[in-house]
Amino acid sequence: MLRKCSAPSVLWLTGILLAVGASVVGYRVWEGEPYPAVVPDQVAVRLKGEAQRVYEEVALPGRPGVSSSGVETGTCYYRGLRSIAHIDEGRSDVRSFGLEWRVTDVPRSTARAGQERVRRRLEREGWRLTGENVSDMGFRFVHPDTDDMVDVDWYEPTGTLAVSVHAPCGKLPAGFDEYAWPESEWSPG
Repeated sequence: MLRKCSAPSVLWLTGILLAVGASVVGYRVWEGEPYPAVVPDQVAVRLKGEAQRVYEEVALPGRPGVSSSGVETGTCYYRGLRSIAHIDEGRSDVRSFGLEWRVTDVPRSTARAGQERVRRRLEREGWRLTGENVSDMGFRFVHPDTDDMVDVDWYEPTGTLAVSVHAPCGKLPAGFDEYAWPESEWSPG
């Protein structure tokens, strides 16, 4: 049997619900959209795999060695209104990830042919072109599901073919140490 509630009880309950709702909305406006949780080793494996595919597709004659520091982390910032209180202050619990490699003295025709092979594969796999001629001759693609980016650039003065593979910001697991991270190492196989 249902019991009738008095007007003060209904008002009190409505007030509580409004206060809770306002708190949740206020927190979200202050904090902004939360960063997705990431597993750094999985991100590193994904980036290294993409960097390796690009290296193989550009098919540089003689398979020259590359200059690379492996997978590195980058700074990410606060979101929402909290970002105003922390202008230019990076978060220690959220990082982006990137792997860059480069080879110098690559002739224009070699670089262009390699870039075209990479471009065709990325288009075939559904990556989205977001920039062209970022360098003297280059492009950027973004993966539609992960927002990972691949840049393949060539710089005429030095004949440098530069490849960057990046993953967007993600919340790190507790205890992650980017300076003692064995999965970050990479060199083309």
